[in-house]
Amino acid sequence: MRTLILGFAAGAAWLQTQASLPPHAGVLLWVIAGAGLTASLALRRHARWRCVVALAAGVGLGFYWAAWLAHAAMVPQLALADEGQDIIVTGTIASLPYRFEQGVRFNFAVEKAVGAKVPPLIALSWYAGFRDAVTNEVGDVQPGQRWRLTVRLQRPHGNANPMGFDYEAWLLEQGVRATGYVRPQPRADTPNVRMAAFVPRFGNVVEASRAALRARILRSLEGKQYAGVIVALVVGDQRAIAQSDWQVFNRTGVSHLISISGLHITMIAGLFALGVGALWRRSVFTEWQLPLRLPAQKVAALAGALAAFLYVLLAGFGVPAQRTLYMLLVVALALWLGRITSIVHILCLALGVVVLLDPWAVLWPGFWLSFGAVATILYATAGRTTAPMPLQGWRRLRAAVALGAHTQYVVTVGLVPLTMLLFSQVSLVSPVANALAIPVISLVVTPLSLAGSLLPAPLSDGLLLLAHVIVQMLAQVLEWLGARRFAVWTAPTPPWWSFCWALFGTAWLLAPRGWPHRWAGMLGWLPLLTALPSNPPPGGMWVTAFDVGQGMAVLVETHGHRLLYDTGPAYSLDSDGASRVIVPYLRARGIAKLDGVIISHSDLDHAGGAMSLLENIDLGWLASSLFDGHPAIEARRQARRPYVHCMAGQSWTWEGVHFAMLHPLPASHTDIALKPNARSCTVKITAGKHSILLAGDIEAAQEAQLLARSAEGELAADVLLAPHHGSGTSSTPAFLSAVHPTLAIFQVGHRNRYKHPKAQVYARYGEMGIARLRTDVEGAVVLAFGDGIGVTQYRASRPRYWHGR
Repeated sequence: MRTLILGFAAGAAWLQTQASLPPHAGVLLWVIAGAGLTASLALRRHARWRCVVALAAGVGLGFYWAAWLAHAAMVPQLALADEGQDIIVTGTIASLPYRFEQGVRFNFAVEKAVGAKVPPLIALSWYAGFRDAVTNEVGDVQPGQRWRLTVRLQRPHGNANPMGFDYEAWLLEQGVRATGYVRPQPRADTPNVRMAAFVPRFGNVVEASRAALRARILRSLEGKQYAGVIVALVVGDQRAIAQSDWQVFNRTGVSHLISISGLHITMIAGLFALGVGALWRRSVFTEWQLPLRLPAQKVAALAGALAAFLYVLLAGFGVPAQRTLYMLLVVALALWLGRITSIVHILCLALGVVVLLDPWAVLWPGFWLSFGAVATILYATAGRTTAPMPLQGWRRLRAAVALGAHTQYVVTVGLVPLTMLLFSQVSLVSPVANALAIPVISLVVTPLSLAGSLLPAPLSDGLLLLAHVIVQMLAQVLEWLGARRFAVWTAPTPPWWSFCWALFGTAWLLAPRGWPHRWAGMLGWLPLLTALPSNPPPGGMWVTAFDVGQGMAVLVETHGHRLLYDTGPAYSLDSDGASRVIVPYLRARGIAKLDGVIISHSDLDHAGGAMSLLENIDLGWLASSLFDGHPAIEARRQARRPYVHCMAGQSWTWEGVHFAMLHPLPASHTDIALKPNARSCTVKITAGKHSILLAGDIEAAQEAQLLARSAEGELAADVLLAPHHGSGTSSTPAFLSAVHPTLAIFQVGHRNRYKHPKAQVYARYGEMGIARLRTDVEGAVVLAFGDGIGVTQYRASRPRYWHGR
């Protein structure tokens, strides 16, 4: 059975790497099941061959089961012709709304659609500030309400970058098959109206309960810095936690605690099981004598499972919480059936249940960390301890503390290779931080927060305030720990051989007492922890044009230096191209410092990620055409770090790669009549016989100026970053003729409101024989300059069946 389940999980994981779904998945699923059963019966006396058959059958069953579910999940689909069209939908608010400064986001369960066929579950944003609306008011949406809305939708689409988050896969797992926004009453005859205050359904009751608990917490903790943490612990909504706080939690390795985590669910289930079991056993002294009718152990298991189920509902039945629930339900079922014979069997069964119900779970770090932690504990402790002698008083406490410390040590050490593979960093202060945070959050703050959310006022207010004070004190300690220079060890994402060698070393290190030279296992970590970032050869150059949506961000690497051109757009007040795309990529590559950063101009689609970059990455010098007083300039001056204005004539050389600033002229920085686009820093980079021109958002006037003052051939480049994203005000025929590129890259957002690149401009490039790549279609584009120019398109190099669907 264990072999079959492991093969099943492997097959489901294999399916998630496919570029397309196999046909006839349902039929093949039954064929493999029948063939596997027949072969198993025929080989019942040959244990070894039965194991091989079970593994092969498990892989096939997992692969085609996941394919069958994927086919079903992707059937509801918005037609391409209906993207961007006004559609009137009627349905209910199906999630906990998230309110932000510009509006509100929520999931919407569609009951009826007029004008198009719409998937049953869509994700909507409702913004304020539409110029063409009759009213700009955002509706007071609450879970369970029925609304009629005019919306514009698109198929799921996310940024596609190496080491980046796959938003499209996440939406598929959530069952969301279209995203869009509410048109705030575009016409007087099509108002967005609430049709019912509440629609009584199970899911709506759950979401409305979560909303009521969140509102109660926020009222009691109004204006408190860590109110979002309390909300996360009670209802699993982490969106109100500030990014600065997340940085502290991540650096100290305690971010897994700041939510309804598996640890908290298990803890709550355990507390309820202990309490109910104790009361049930004590009823033997009453006339009821309940243990004689049903064993206390079974009742405790049932109570714990029920408590876990209710707590997971509070978390919105999120996928990570579901994994823990399934594991606890398997344990409870095993207790009821009297089949607690092997923890390994139970772990494998829980693995099978999780993958059976959610084959996409294998895509996320939480899945591997959850099962990895349990497997590590089993390996390091199972079968290596004898039955403890009964202890009393402080000896019992000391034994419990020692066991807890050993478990924390085992988990911390055992997950180092997996943590480096998934996050390219490991918190060195994590053991200390978790030793403090786990008991404080799990045993004190979480119970106080739950009690404060459920008990009547004014008792509830006092409990919530006490929980907040404790979180605040804990956060101060964590902030001090996270501020240490040695808090986090970073290295590039390891190759498979390095990861496997580190796993071997970890197994050696955690081997039973008496194993020779256990300390030598740490040597297996050396390739993992001491790897250096890859770089091009001397004289060569790598250029990565990120998919940051409607904005620009280009990383240029030479043999010994790295330059970032633009920092991507600002998506919201707490999210931008740097925090979401650039910084995670740099960390995954093990790049801790950028030698130079050029911010072409002040528009938010180019400078939106500047502050996030400054806060998270060590920068050498900064050059820009930003206006005086810009936060990025002020931050550099306060830190006494190099800053210069971009000026034509500046140049430098790194390892044989030449950089030349062609625009703007020095006088432009004092000309207040110029638009920011007109001052865009324009750089030509030459590596050997090949070059690239980064033109920012220059327009026709600036292109003409460059043509007028440039010598013949000075603008020529093999690759052109299309000026102003291919707008109608740039890329003039004369400019393109002078540059004469063989390849043009358009950094644009999917279905962006500016309609970049303009159709006539995009066609102009094609008519001139210039190859064209768009980041909204190809994802990130990586160029390798050497004897030639190698081109890698991220979506083409890593195709997945859900991309673009």
